[in-house]
Amino acid sequence: MVEQRIENDLTILEIMTYGCPVLKQKAEGITDIDEDVLSLAQNMLWTMYSAPGIGLAAPQVDRSIRLIVVDLSVGEKKADLFILINPEIVQREGSCVMEEGCLSVPEINEKVVRPERVVIKGTDLEGKERVIEAKDLLARVFCHETDHLNGTLFIDHLSPLKKDLIKKKLKKSSEDDRS
Repeated sequence: MVEQRIENDLTILEIMTYGCPVLKQKAEGITDIDEDVLSLAQNMLWTMYSAPGIGLAAPQVDRSIRLIVVDLSVGEKKADLFILINPEIVQREGSCVMEEGCLSVPEINEKVVRPERVVIKGTDLEGKERVIEAKDLLARVFCHETDHLNGTLFIDHLSPLKKDLIKKKLKKSSEDDRS
């Protein structure tokens, strides 16, 4: 894994991209919030901010565990930061279409149908259960990141034709990178 050390012993982790097997696996639940989990959460935050992105799931940094970080403000507002262990969407309402991208599927943006409102349940880093009602962009990001924990990429929500075209584009891009 390629990592870049930054201040205060934090690390910018390598983001796995389309085709990496960990992105298609169902992630394991976390049973113990130990130093490894706490450190990973902080490193995931710095990785997400440096990318830059507004959400990141542990499988995207080659760790098949159920941990996500989300921050719509990209570090500007502490209240917008969510770090959740074993998150699950427990309620979905409505639907809306919006363009999405993904750090693991670079340079691809497509319109995806997602719920307009969700309720997500998980545990914070202190071991407290959190239940969060989210709508619009925050609901979309929670859905996107929990999909990663289940081995689903945003392109998996597209029509078979659209998905095939994107796969061909990604494969060609990957071959061009190796040349």
